Amino acid sequence: MLYHPHFAETEDEGLKLAVFCTAPAIRRPAPNFVAEVIGTVILLFGILAIAANAQKLTAPSGVDLSLVFSQGIQPILVGFLVWGIGLSLGGPTGYAINPARDLGPRLAHALLPIDGKGGSDWRYAWIPVVAPLVGGVIGAALFTVIGF
Repeated sequence: MLYHPHFAETEDEGLKLAVFCTAPAIRRPAPNFVAEVIGTVILLFGILAIAANAQKLTAPSGVDLSLVFSQGIQPILVGFLVWGIGLSLGGPTGYAINPARDLGPRLAHALLPIDGKGGSDWRYAWIPVVAPLVGGVIGAALFTVIGF
């Protein structure tokens, strides 16, 4: 309901879809798939490395960050990781790097009664769902093999 007036003013179907889900800058399934896989490998490997090592971090001497370090610094590190992935690898596909990031909103787009919304681009929808699943397995396996 919040965006209804904005949707009424927007004529471009692609812009309406972009509110809900990712789309490639250039539609090439193989490179788009690889971009999503690489982003998710980095995400999973990074999250596992952060979880395995973040408790070993200590505050610099003379600086009282006990509250930050006692509560755990992992969430901010994961946030920076996702931000870095978006800045470096997000251009080609919009970096879903999580199947739920794209599938749920795409379903909402398909089901919500938005005037002039156009299609939900189901021909592309498999890439931001399947590629992160593949990338997640590779990232976890890579962390297991390399280990920290």
